[in-house]
Amino acid sequence: MDFVITGGRLAGQSGDWLAVSGGLISEIGTGDPPDGQRVDVAGALIVPGFIDTHCHGGGGGSFSGTDPEDLARAVAAHRRHGTTTMLASLVSDPVHTLVEQMAALTELAQDGLIAGIHLEGPFISKARCGAHDPAALREPETAVVDKLLSAGHGHVRMVTLAPELHGGVEAVRQLVESGVIAAIGHTDGVEEQILPAVDAGASVATHLFNGMRPLHHREPGPIGALLDDERITVELICDLVHVHPTVLRLAARHAGTGRTVLITDAMSATDAADGSYRLGKLDVDVTDGVATLAGNGSLAGSTLTMDAAFRNLVHGAKLSVADAVHATATRPAQLLGIDDRTGALRPGLAADLVVLDDDLRPVRVLRHGEWVEGVGRLRSTS
Repeated sequence: MDFVITGGRLAGQSGDWLAVSGGLISEIGTGDPPDGQRVDVAGALIVPGFIDTHCHGGGGGSFSGTDPEDLARAVAAHRRHGTTTMLASLVSDPVHTLVEQMAALTELAQDGLIAGIHLEGPFISKARCGAHDPAALREPETAVVDKLLSAGHGHVRMVTLAPELHGGVEAVRQLVESGVIAAIGHTDGVEEQILPAVDAGASVATHLFNGMRPLHHREPGPIGALLDDERITVELICDLVHVHPTVLRLAARHAGTGRTVLITDAMSATDAADGSYRLGKLDVDVTDGVATLAGNGSLAGSTLTMDAAFRNLVHGAKLSVADAVHATATRPAQLLGIDDRTGALRPGLAADLVVLDDDLRPVRVLRHGEWVEGVGRLRSTS
């Protein structure tokens, strides 16, 4: 046993203490804790480490770059805010550029810093491309999809595409057969174009509401089709900017804990100062923490962190802490197929957890049994 965390409230558990050994949660118990080093959290709430399935960067570093220090800086920025597992997302770029970017991210995945790669494009709609370079967009030809998957060396975990594109539904089948999550997003498709992709195996709605044809009472489009389909897990950017709190509540309640995942869609300005940044090849202005494309003011990712998403769902959308735990840890772990390793406070799983104060702000973050630097301090006793 390495140490025992005492004095906290375990989310979804009735234990009084949690023991950590060899990077894993070794035991949860009631009554007197075992002998050894203790870390007293003084009544704080302990939740599973956050899992972000859609993140483009942070701390001034972008996952679209190839500098190892910049990539590590982005990971570290989100670690400090409680994200213990994450996918690195890439915006649309020419195929040769994506291949270069994935080579750098593959090294991060092999080192265990990220859980895989998410390609958000280039197979998306020009009409709904948002902060993606229109010149980089293309149809999902089989050979191109194969090339990108091969470049990821097994680390591509999710690909976002618009199913109305020529070859879109076939690409969904190709991804699913390759063991990759097919996500529907940045789409201008109508319901009749969305549902065949779901039937083919698409299982995620990329940041529902954003980057897609709006919901209309006579044409539900992708929002209505994806939100109402029990086969689809919906991503929600919970910064209270991309989606209004009332709409967040409506979507999360309809989808339920089994289909709701909070994401950041964070870009390099996250956990950094306001100013001018780049998202892929596009210029982005960040003012008061809101990222917009220079020139037209369209939202360009976010500066959200997962701890803020957790708070926003509880304080802003007025859902429960249990709902927030499911949306930031339980469901994303299931989606990625890693719930046998992380995503809950349970003996045998990785010691990934976040200690939150009464305002749901991180006091300490534990990843694989090691405290993340730069978060806070707690009292240790022997």
